[in-house]
Amino acid sequence: MDEIEIKETVRKNYAKIAKKKSSCCSSSCCQETVSREKGYKRLGYSGKELGSLPEGVFSLGCSNPVALASLKNGETVLDLGSGSGLDCFLASRRVGEKGKVIGVDMTPEMIDAARENARKGDYRNVEFRLGEIENLPVADGSVDVVISNCVINLSPNKKRVFEEAFRVLKPGGRLIISDMVLLNELPPVIKENADAYVSCVSGAVKKEEYVKLIKNAGFQDVKVIEETAFPLENIINDSESKNIKILSITVYGVKPNKQQLC
Repeated sequence: MDEIEIKETVRKNYAKIAKKKSSCCSSSCCQETVSREKGYKRLGYSGKELGSLPEGVFSLGCSNPVALASLKNGETVLDLGSGSGLDCFLASRRVGEKGKVIGVDMTPEMIDAARENARKGDYRNVEFRLGEIENLPVADGSVDVVISNCVINLSPNKKRVFEEAFRVLKPGGRLIISDMVLLNELPPVIKENADAYVSCVSGAVKKEEYVKLIKNAGFQDVKVIEETAFPLENIINDSESKNIKILSITVYGVKPNKQQLC
């Protein structure tokens, strides 16, 4: 699939997910609805966090980046691929009334769902913008923290995504993203599988390549702060999957301040 086909496939599938208010699969980056608390707690979401969310919020993530972001009162947070808004709403509580959370998603149905959830939960410091994470509708140097939860692997141009994240961050701003990465190469049959792409597998790259892309975008102090192995056979049903090793990782990085950039 070329870049246009990939984006259209992802957009259509996630539009269906938004309408159903449930996930595309039962494991990895595609989790069941919030009512299935057990699966969510495995990703690092507490019962208290889940209980604070309005009905209709669901996750398609592979971790809980908000829990690792050390968010502060008054900060501005940007969520890449915000879906129905789960991580945005959790971040909203942490940055407080003086803070702000912006969610960006390329699927109109997801934006509609997120805005409705924000209305139901009365989240006044959260807004959702329609846009692609390769071309963020966000001003230069305007956010303190960029988060993302199992979304960047869906982009056919990850280099551009990290460059955009770097652009919108203030000097000294932080990147905390969770995603799926590979420990070995995927066979062609899985790489070309559209279902595997939507399930956050076919678009994944090797761990070292992923980290290198972040460093090449300009981030410093880049490190993997959490990782968990995922059996690929639980994500896609293919005999080839038994030989593939895939991880959920959370990566941290910092945009250098003005002194460091000189």
